[in-house]
Amino acid sequence: MNHIFFQICEWIGTAAFAVSGAMVAIDKGTDLFGVLFLAVVTALGGGTLRDMIIGHFPPRMFTNFQYLLLAAVCALIVFGVARLLKDRYIRNEKRIEQIDNVFDAIGLGIFAVSGARIGLEAGFADNGFLVTFLGMTTAVGGGMIRDVLLQKIPFVLKKRVYAVAAIAGALTYWVLETCGAASTLAYGIGWAVTVALRLMATVFKWNLPRAIDL
Repeated sequence: MNHIFFQICEWIGTAAFAVSGAMVAIDKGTDLFGVLFLAVVTALGGGTLRDMIIGHFPPRMFTNFQYLLLAAVCALIVFGVARLLKDRYIRNEKRIEQIDNVFDAIGLGIFAVSGARIGLEAGFADNGFLVTFLGMTTAVGGGMIRDVLLQKIPFVLKKRVYAVAAIAGALTYWVLETCGAASTLAYGIGWAVTVALRLMATVFKWNLPRAIDL
């Protein structure tokens, strides 16, 4: 039963990140292939980095095609909506950005906890630092790769306590799991911590301090 729950959560996270990645790609003026590619990278890139860190080869992205297909379908839907409703899409850019933030927060929370869970399953339950790092990498890695491909400073390095939210959720999940909490409960609380921090940071414009304000 837990396996089904975790799989459904990962499907939701994949779809959420794919939608977010496709929206960013459209905003930057990429073509259909660019939208598809960047959506897939956003959704699955972090998990690929995580698998490489723990020595899982080939990474799950290349052996479990249901996630790849799901990300591609979501990207095609977003591309189709943006193309068919072009004028309305442009007029509602601010609202679309807000929608993108919500999808991004959902995906961030799911993958922060999912990455930490895979770290536990790989036998690293006694290494909280590694488990938390794996959760953070899974959550933010795809977005970082996407931003680099778009020649942008990765969002995670400059704004809205993004990685901090992922770290908080992954760490919360690891602590609850090691303290004997039910897996689904630990998963849900870890996810909620990340999503809450991410959305509050967006609403209240929380940022970590910089050496020099630009």
